[in-house]
Amino acid sequence: MTATVNADIGRQRMRTALFLAVAMAATVGSALAFQYLGGYIPCKLCLEQRTPYYIGVPLMLFAALASTLHAPAWVTRSLLAVGGLLMVYGVYLGVYHSGVEWAWWAGPTDCAAAAGPVDTGGKGVLDALDKFVPPSCDKAALRILGLSLAGWNAIASLVLAVIAFRGAFARD
Repeated sequence: MTATVNADIGRQRMRTALFLAVAMAATVGSALAFQYLGGYIPCKLCLEQRTPYYIGVPLMLFAALASTLHAPAWVTRSLLAVGGLLMVYGVYLGVYHSGVEWAWWAGPTDCAAAAGPVDTGGKGVLDALDKFVPPSCDKAALRILGLSLAGWNAIASLVLAVIAFRGAFARD
């Protein structure tokens, strides 16, 4: 009976890790789609918010693999907990960026310039790179239901953190 319960919990952790890997990939993938398909140029803080996902996706795949290969439970649990911590960091980044957009606090000093259209002036793109100004961190490029993409990222990160911690600290 105990072996069956432990196997079920191991499968549940594997499913949790796979779900987190897919959800994290979908979240950062949507940000990349807004950038490359929608034409929204990310600011410095937008790019920083992607880091927990870039680390988290392979980490959760590794957690799923560890569970599938019947590694000790502490390995999978630890990886899920680290994934949860990454998402807590993602919540912090999303809330920080949202606060900058709502002018609750100042953003980084190197992220204050407003973006303008890139005009090559008849020259090549490489010549225009020196004149390109990245978008400002304090202006939301898009709001959906009143929240910027940074706000939605904070919510997504919070949900993913709860799921990761639930999987990590589930009773055996």
